[in-house]
Amino acid sequence: MSVTMYPSSKATELPVVLGGSPAVASDDDSLFHWPIVTAEDEKAVVDVLRAGKMSAWDITEKFEAEWGAYLGTRYNLAHCNGTMALLAAMFGVGVGRGDEIIVPSMTYWASGLQAMLLGATPVFAEVDPQSLCIDPKGIEKLITPRTKAIIAVHYCGHPADMDAILEIARRRNIKVIEDVSHAQGSLYKGRLCGSMGDVAGISMMAGKSFAIGEAGMLSTNDRTIFERAIALCHYERCAQHVQEPELRKMVAPVNARTAMPLAGLKGRVNQTCSAMGRVQLKYYPQRIKEIQSAINRFWDLLDGTPGLRPHRCNLAEGSTMGGWYNPLGHYSPEELGGLSVGAFVDAVNAEGSNRTFRGSNYPLHLHAVMRDADVYHDGKPTRIAFSDRDLREPIGSLPITEGLHARCIGIPYFKHDEPELIAQYANAFKKVANSAEKLVKHVQAAT
Repeated sequence: MSVTMYPSSKATELPVVLGGSPAVASDDDSLFHWPIVTAEDEKAVVDVLRAGKMSAWDITEKFEAEWGAYLGTRYNLAHCNGTMALLAAMFGVGVGRGDEIIVPSMTYWASGLQAMLLGATPVFAEVDPQSLCIDPKGIEKLITPRTKAIIAVHYCGHPADMDAILEIARRRNIKVIEDVSHAQGSLYKGRLCGSMGDVAGISMMAGKSFAIGEAGMLSTNDRTIFERAIALCHYERCAQHVQEPELRKMVAPVNARTAMPLAGLKGRVNQTCSAMGRVQLKYYPQRIKEIQSAINRFWDLLDGTPGLRPHRCNLAEGSTMGGWYNPLGHYSPEELGGLSVGAFVDAVNAEGSNRTFRGSNYPLHLHAVMRDADVYHDGKPTRIAFSDRDLREPIGSLPITEGLHARCIGIPYFKHDEPELIAQYANAFKKVANSAEKLVKHVQAAT
């Protein structure tokens, strides 16, 4: 793209694409580096490697207990990843062939797609335009006699409206599964996300705010859910934990050596991740406070800037964004002369840091896997193969979700609170927003 020069007494106040100087003097990677790995983490992992205990579970059980003490849940079961933990949570609450689960369309696919492995069908719901979490007002109209569970995704760290979701679920005798993969450490009115529903599934992969390699955790206060999750994909622990007579008779009919998972799945976590998790958990609450301070600082610096609003808690006091995974902002092109979010992102990234992006996931209800894929050779799309009706949502059915790609912006994911550096990134956003009208003309001229 050619650069058009605009006369100004203060070239530094113009965006780079209009001839100004970069707002970000040095894109310092240390401001974003994560996770924090110390000699303590390294020793914990190496000890497991040297002992040859990667596939054991003695350290994993200690990690599960410590995670439960942190979260406030009685039963905790580590998995190889968050996708498996959520699958186990679905199976744990009884999701099976012909059932339906209600899940927001604006989320990562692993919040609900694996329900099809159980013969169940995800039904996609609209999201609240501010929180970007599932909108309780739209849940009830989706409930049918087949509905088994609601998936409450705490999207990008923002807690879902759990009081309203739980009220609907309890009244309609439906289970609530919390997907906490974006919100480890987030508080909803003083309660940790993952401790309120019937069960929670939590990703702990390397990119998350609680990052321990490639792992997941199932957390619940319900013994039945816990035992069913073990029976699904933790065969080596069946004899130890499964007490319900009929279930035990199936998965461990004689002794531990005869144990077998119900569905031929293995969900065991590599114990190096458990060892790292134990270390990370000791420091996690303090570390996410710094993330919260850094990102709140960024948004406070942008207060009043046209076209930009923070995606952060608009709930009651005592709610937080936790580790603020994948932080977003609300973008209003109508306040910026119609400047598209894509053009805004390009202009901000030209300021010296390629850390801004168009926000939000692709709407799941419009994806070809959800509409057309015949995964199991049923002669029809898998999405409708297990149901007695066509559950596919047409274009236009979830207008808020479908419009978010043009109205969300991903901001730099600050991990450390460095005021002077953060101010540079905020200034990049401010310069572009304040020059929106000129940028619109610049884009029009370039096309």
